[in-house]
Amino acid sequence: MNKLRALLIGGLVLMTSGCSTLSEVHWSKMAPWNWFGSSISVSDNGVGGISAATPLNEEALADGLNGDYRLRSGMRMTNGRVMSYYEALKDDKVALIISGDGGQVGKIEVMDEDIATADGDVKPGMPFSDLYSKAYGACTKGSGDDAELVVCKAPNSQHLSYLFGGTWRGPEGLMPSDDTLKEWTLKKIVWQR
Repeated sequence: MNKLRALLIGGLVLMTSGCSTLSEVHWSKMAPWNWFGSSISVSDNGVGGISAATPLNEEALADGLNGDYRLRSGMRMTNGRVMSYYEALKDDKVALIISGDGGQVGKIEVMDEDIATADGDVKPGMPFSDLYSKAYGACTKGSGDDAELVVCKAPNSQHLSYLFGGTWRGPEGLMPSDDTLKEWTLKKIVWQR
């Protein structure tokens, strides 16, 4: 009994001391739903634990991403409005961009090839031809920062789009042909409120 008491006291001392490495622990990873290696996925509701109801702040986003990414914040102009955003970094590479206004998440761009749709069928890096046989009726030319990409509506989804990119030397503003798109790959999955 004395050994158990000594172990408990020693553990408490370590946990409360400045020398403890527990300050580096992402407590959200300790949640029971993460015990069995859950991974982040994209659905019509959002990405991982991030949805339209998630506040656009670092703590909420880190929790929604299970603490798996390093976050950095910024501001940018979009359609004449100042928008806040966070970049989620993995190995110093931008894996997600989370933006919004009014303090709420409005858009999540997923570039991380380890994140797939909830059914596991779609993830960045996939060829266009694995998802679509033709662009007509499903895809349009991108705009703004995505002007070089083709945006395709995800089947059976109200909030997801797939953005494809690749090499094309055609006229600016026109969409590539279906034969060209077959060689393009999925650059990002976009969830939008």
